Amino acid sequence: MKRYTITLFTIFLISAGFTLEAAATNPDRNDNPEKVEEQQLTPLEVNRDRLVEMAVTGYVREPFITPATYRISPEGTVKALPGTGSITYNYRVGDSAVDMAGDHVEPSVSITNDGDDQRALNILAQVGNDVRIISGDAKGKTGTVIGKHGGIENVMVEFDDEVYDLLNIGDRMQVRVVGLGMEALNGEDLYLRNLSPRLLDALTENGMGLNNDGNLAVPVTHIIPAKIMGSGLGRNSVHSGDYDIQMFDEGINERYNLNALRFGDIVAIENADHAHGRIYREGAWSIGVVVHGISTVAGHGPGVTSLITSPSGNIEPYIDENSNLKYLLHLRR
Repeated sequence: MKRYTITLFTIFLISAGFTLEAAATNPDRNDNPEKVEEQQLTPLEVNRDRLVEMAVTGYVREPFITPATYRISPEGTVKALPGTGSITYNYRVGDSAVDMAGDHVEPSVSITNDGDDQRALNILAQVGNDVRIISGDAKGKTGTVIGKHGGIENVMVEFDDEVYDLLNIGDRMQVRVVGLGMEALNGEDLYLRNLSPRLLDALTENGMGLNNDGNLAVPVTHIIPAKIMGSGLGRNSVHSGDYDIQMFDEGINERYNLNALRFGDIVAIENADHAHGRIYREGAWSIGVVVHGISTVAGHGPGVTSLITSPSGNIEPYIDENSNLKYLLHLRR
């Protein structure tokens, strides 16, 4: 498929009336999923100058194992597996979120805080925010928020390769949080959630923008039906946490290419409204990022943190296999 990119130069060209190309794909439709339609894109404008920028801290969390120890699958298989928390050395942004002997594994580095401070960290931190280590052997090194995990209420952070051997459990970090309260100014019925200005700009530079119909074209790696979304439903807010892609039907996994899911993938969920909680709504679209790994437990699977939603369906996703935080934010140098 042909891919298009919006750079600062091409943004200028767009404003002058030049055109770019975009593709909208839907596995449930009979038309060619590789079809490319000519689009005229306008960058999404937001209330950038009104966003509050502040600091919140957390520390590297110990790995967590449930008191039951075992994970029981819908088929009755019993396994003991590593799960949430800790410093995860070999599963990081851009790596498979499926091909692992783990359950709910969080990529890279998981941080948390105590009491009300934990809630503040999870709600204020936005995907793409800058992180600075403020204690331990890696003090002064910087990283990037790559996701949030509900239930356990962890925030995941990616660092450059050289940092990992310097990190220790308990090291403290300060997140420079900005993005909560972001609103679209030139798009209709678009809600922005857990999205930093940095990630907004990266998506724009890599092919996101309003098309001639006023819909937001968004590059994604996968288009996922809401019917297979599970754990994480039933909340009235999506400003923290995630919800899970169930992967217990191999036919569905193959049809939607779910076995290729990676940490950091930008994905679209069809018929999903994430404006004020996560619900099924015909015609709605939601955009999110894959933040934790596969699970053997019924109703669970790779987790998705919400980024953009339109209850009335004013989003047009198109497939771009490089729409992943690793490439969008130039991580893992």
